Amino acid sequence: MHKNQSLELKNVVWREGEFYVAQCLNVDISSFGKTKTEALSSLQEALELYFEDASDSVLTDVVNPELVQLSVANA
Repeated sequence: MHKNQSLELKNVVWREGEFYVAQCLNVDISSFGKTKTEALSSLQEALELYFEDASDSVLTDVVNPELVQLSVANA
């Protein structure tokens, strides 16, 4: 990624036990924190470090993500 270039990334946050998990849907990066804000801040830092050496071609284009529940037999 070029310096001063901004990316709009899709992220999801959920509570898991005592912590919040934040995950980017465009790249396989996640982080956690005691609050949503802390989890997202940690995710932003991880993403910035990731993109220091990564090219734009590693992004998955995520359009209008939707939370959908599935039931899996024998799981």
